[in-house]
Amino acid sequence: MSKRDRPIIRIALIVVFALLLQESGIAASVNTRPLTSRKSKSQKISEGQHARRRMSRLARSRAPRLHVVHRRGRRHRYYERFYMSSFAQDISEGDLTSGEDPVVRQAAVDALGNMNGTVVAIEPTSGRILAMVNQKLALSSGAQPCSTIKLSVALAALSEGLIDKNTEVALGRRSRMNLTEALAHSNNAYFEALGRQLGFDKVSYYAHQYGLGEMAGYNIAGEQVGIYPDAEIPSTLGGVGKMCSFGEGISMTPLQLGALVSAIANGGTLYYLQHPATPEDVASFQPRVKRHLDLAPLIPEISDGMAGAVLYGTARHLRVNFNEESILGKTGTCSRAGTRYGWFASYANTDVGRIVTVVFLQGGRPTYGPKAAEIAGHMYRNLYDHNFFIAKPLAPTDNAGVQTLGVPQ
Repeated sequence: MSKRDRPIIRIALIVVFALLLQESGIAASVNTRPLTSRKSKSQKISEGQHARRRMSRLARSRAPRLHVVHRRGRRHRYYERFYMSSFAQDISEGDLTSGEDPVVRQAAVDALGNMNGTVVAIEPTSGRILAMVNQKLALSSGAQPCSTIKLSVALAALSEGLIDKNTEVALGRRSRMNLTEALAHSNNAYFEALGRQLGFDKVSYYAHQYGLGEMAGYNIAGEQVGIYPDAEIPSTLGGVGKMCSFGEGISMTPLQLGALVSAIANGGTLYYLQHPATPEDVASFQPRVKRHLDLAPLIPEISDGMAGAVLYGTARHLRVNFNEESILGKTGTCSRAGTRYGWFASYANTDVGRIVTVVFLQGGRPTYGPKAAEIAGHMYRNLYDHNFFIAKPLAPTDNAGVQTLGVPQ
């Protein structure tokens, strides 16, 4: 027998042996043992129990974990509730309007519409209030200035020589920003860094120089002073950094902001704001200077950022309604105790019809700085359509002392 035949013979023997077992009935007992074997049965049960226990443990371990993640998600996802409406009716009821410019007032009323807020329009070369819509709110104790406080901080840092408009401030390992971009985009980290470098004493000194914490108006009945704290707010609230980025701990009035922006617009003269009550008051109006600020060399440093806010930054909604003239401004948005605030202060950088406009809104979610800028754009559009920015003929000689409404002399 050759070696090649051996595997064939072996297979044949195995087949024959299997057939013999089947014939003898032994196969049944052999075949049934694995199925009824205690070992096999216990293996199958133990595997099922093990799987069920494992799945049960896995389910128990997963459920709380998912729940915790959900709770953590809710805890860290801050959803602010607002309790004041962004809309109101008859907000100008009770306003004293006899000494206001009728064109400016109508433009402001139309622009504000039914929003819960105020609009104050100022002639920056004299401090005369041309229009003040919703005077109750405009003359109130004010509100947190939000990001409009950055104007004061920027001027303070420039005055101290800490920066110029091109100085890049490190905001992280790979992030740097200059003043122009920080103003245009209202970057909080940038101004927090400036505030910490300046320190509270210097920040407070310049803020008071610019009129915060004191009356902005001259004999304006009902005006309140706002709040500027005597000391830095606690570090738990953000310290001087938050004071310089969000105006935390500060209450500023629309008149105070309007006076500061007027000083920027006119080259550095901080006027007392005056609100003529009658046409006779207009005829005899005399500007009153509070103090002269050394802002002239700083205005070119800050103006690019204020222009950038309107051109491509946080105030670009203004250009939806108006882009015929150059407008420079600063927005602000923040909230406190269920009320949201929206600020926008600006001035028309024109040779004729120089005007400063402050829009302040309060309410809920529809209230924010870009909305205030949009309202200002609507107002500038109304003024432009009524030829406010076009030179008007000089008044007759015998009335030379009377200032033409809406046009600075």
